[in-house]
Amino acid sequence: MAKLSTEELLDAFKELSLLELSEFIKAFEEEFDVTAAAPVAMAAAPAGGGDDAAAEEQTEFDVVLESPGDAKIGVIKEVRALTSLGLKDAKDLVDAAPKAVLEGVDKAAADAAKEALEGAGATVTVK
Repeated sequence: MAKLSTEELLDAFKELSLLELSEFIKAFEEEFDVTAAAPVAMAAAPAGGGDDAAAEEQTEFDVVLESPGDAKIGVIKEVRALTSLGLKDAKDLVDAAPKAVLEGVDKAAADAAKEALEGAGATVTVK
C-alpha cells in the first residue's frame, strides 16, 4: 500500500460521516491498543465544580439508541433520515443497539432526533 500524506488522510476523513469516523477511531484504538481521549481534559475541569457544573455547561450531546422497539423498520427509516447512512449501515446500527446515532450535536438537534426516534417506537437517551 502506498503511503498517504497527511493532507491525503485529512481529505479521506473529510468524506466520512461522524458515525463512520467514530467507528474508525474505535477500530484504530483497538488495533494499536491506544486511546484518542485527551488526558489534559481532566486538568481543564474547574476545581470544586463537580459534575453539576459540567452538566450545566454541556453544549454537545450524543443521541444513543437503546432499543429499536417493535417497529424496527420505522426506526431504521428515522436513522437514515437523521444520518447519511445507507440502508445496510442504518440496519446494522439499529441491530447493534445500544449505539450512538448522533454524536456531538447541539441540544435542539438532540431533542429533535430523540423525538423522531421515539415517535418511530425506539427507546432513546440523550447524553
